[in-house]
Amino acid sequence: MACGWAVGFARDALAQGCDGAFPAWATRLASQLTAMAGRLRADLKPWSGPERSARPEDFGYARGQPLATQAIQGAIDSLANEGGGTVILAHGDYVSGTLDLRSHIRLKVDEGARLLASLNLADYPPRVAKRPTVMDSNMGMNQSLIFAEGCSNISLCGAGTIDGRGTKANFPGLESNGGTPGRPFLIRVIDCQQVHIQGLLLKDSACWMQNYLHCDELLIEGIRVENQANFNNDGCDIDGCRRVIVRNCRINSEDDGLCFKGAAERPTEQVLVENCRIFSTTNAIKLGTDSQSTFRDVLIQNLEIGGPAADMPAINRRRTESGISWEIVDGGLAENIYARNIHIVRADSPLFLRLGDRGRVRPQEPRPKPGILRRIVYDQISGADNGARGSYFMGLPERHIEDVALRDIALQVSATDKPVPRQADIAEMRDTYPDAHMIADAVPAYGLWARHIDRLTLRRVKFSTRAPDGRPMILADLDTKNVCGD
Repeated sequence: MACGWAVGFARDALAQGCDGAFPAWATRLASQLTAMAGRLRADLKPWSGPERSARPEDFGYARGQPLATQAIQGAIDSLANEGGGTVILAHGDYVSGTLDLRSHIRLKVDEGARLLASLNLADYPPRVAKRPTVMDSNMGMNQSLIFAEGCSNISLCGAGTIDGRGTKANFPGLESNGGTPGRPFLIRVIDCQQVHIQGLLLKDSACWMQNYLHCDELLIEGIRVENQANFNNDGCDIDGCRRVIVRNCRINSEDDGLCFKGAAERPTEQVLVENCRIFSTTNAIKLGTDSQSTFRDVLIQNLEIGGPAADMPAINRRRTESGISWEIVDGGLAENIYARNIHIVRADSPLFLRLGDRGRVRPQEPRPKPGILRRIVYDQISGADNGARGSYFMGLPERHIEDVALRDIALQVSATDKPVPRQADIAEMRDTYPDAHMIADAVPAYGLWARHIDRLTLRRVKFSTRAPDGRPMILADLDTKNVCGD
């Protein structure tokens, strides 16, 4: 099997400045983020509110009625007027259009009950966010089944199901990087504090499953997401949120599995993702594509990620484009991002880093300069049954990705039977939409190709192929500086 270092990545160059140790900044970062995780676990608590409860049946709903919207909303509003409580969907199916959560309200869907999205678009009156964002400007996101804005201490929970019934037959539309008219989100939560999502099965949204924007103290735990019904079927999108935990969740999505965005133009900070299984046919776990703001202090650990297995629903394909995808392409800053103990399967590119220059902003804002992507660590990354494209890290000639460290990497990938491009023949693709498929078939190395990186460290990094592959295992262009490896 092919292996070894490449031209431009010579042993002499690797030895310069190398002392066999992991970079001091990476060791400090691991310690800092471990401490951050402990604080988040201690501080972020489940919903706590008054013990009073109400049911739609208390507000005139009877089984068999075509819509429960008015009765469920009546229960929400009544409890909110009394200071809060739990609205219980106890048994059977409740068909509803848009529901507006209020502060101190918990909506609980019990085992054996289902909240079903109405199939009539007229039941989703617009909810235009008070806070203008890039996503609102470009995608017109103003329809959803569950909506909350400016609330505190809210929860969605239970052992039941919330089903968007968002198949292409029920909610037709085209895949889009822009507007998605006629395809409501399942959940949209904006400018809220103390948000707790727990235990539910979230199924078949017509578009994104859940979007949390500009929220503080967001705890998502123990949910299962099946979103393989339509285009743009993201599993979970977190945008401009601070103090976040996502844990013990299982996500299977047609589009991005778990995605952090910067369209809110407020920093996403202090994020812990752990003990999850995340599968996607696009990007399993991603930072970007909208990256207009700051991403800082993110720890992801103890995950299995990749493409859907044979026994999981999948409407397009079985491989994910990338396993871990960190992207800064609209200005912005990402720093202090640590991934450890991650198992990656069925990924065409297990690792993907991109610093680009798409520059998408709101129409009235000036186009930003290229952003900053730095202090990125991959530690204890394993996996098998991955594709043949190869992982790659790609900055810009005038703005390099800085301080990237890999340690204890053992990834099995496939050998390519496609033509392999020369480094010089790969365009910079400054403003190309940043997915790993921007290079379609194969990068110049079967393991890792690096371009425009400053300070790249590799410790015990091994990619293996299941068949002979003529590419080197690792290749860096001559504009990648200060490379240290063993």
